[in-house]
Amino acid sequence: MSSDAPKNFEDRLRQRASITTNTNTLETVPVNYQPHENIPNTPLAASTISFLLGSIFSLGLTLFLTGGISDRWWATYQLGFFLAAWSGFHWGEFAVTAGWNRDKCSVDSFLLDNGAMYHIANGSALVEYLIILYLKPSLKAYHYISTIGVIMVIIGQTLRASAMIQASTNFSHIVALRKLPSHRLVTNGIYSVFRHPSYAGFFYWALGTQLVLQNPVSSIGFMLVLWRFFSRRIKVEEKALINFFGEEYENYRRRVSTNIPFIR
Repeated sequence: MSSDAPKNFEDRLRQRASITTNTNTLETVPVNYQPHENIPNTPLAASTISFLLGSIFSLGLTLFLTGGISDRWWATYQLGFFLAAWSGFHWGEFAVTAGWNRDKCSVDSFLLDNGAMYHIANGSALVEYLIILYLKPSLKAYHYISTIGVIMVIIGQTLRASAMIQASTNFSHIVALRKLPSHRLVTNGIYSVFRHPSYAGFFYWALGTQLVLQNPVSSIGFMLVLWRFFSRRIKVEEKALINFFGEEYENYRRRVSTNIPFIR
């Protein structure tokens, strides 16, 4: 039985080349990987997700800027900022990929299909916040902790977006184990300060969201889980990068730190 689906990497390149001549410029077919397809990879899905994330962001930001709703115990500025930060992060992942790394852009670029554990972690953080807020609201009244969290979220988001923009087509949400002709080792700009700035950005962004909510359990949990995840991911990625760039990357690794605690 015949099929129009590409069979290999070269077929996908040819498919991509044919799409670029298509008048439907909204179509997004990544070159070097197949989308998960748990969410339809269509312009309709992308626009619907963007609308929903934008709505959550607007509501959250309004709640944050107005200081919450006094007669609704749960409608706090902290919850508002968390919702704005979460929705803004996921929209930003897609927007930056679409703008600076189109060949890798698909509906998966929202990172909403990021594994069940990611959503369980964020859901648990919200449950922890609301339970403590309801039972002991005084434990959420340390506004300076939330302020530190807001600053960490902004810095982390800026760091990650800047890294993705600067790396452009060299960036991928999936660890690349095959070197493409277009691959270049980026060592200037933000990469001269952070060896893996997108990872560091997410690390501090995620911890910041929990400081905003003043969640003691989730703060510790996020820190441990993220440290373990990035420690392992960086080892795998750097093995591939050494294979790609050899001594050039070895020298870069010795010169620049990750700036994630205890991950050299």
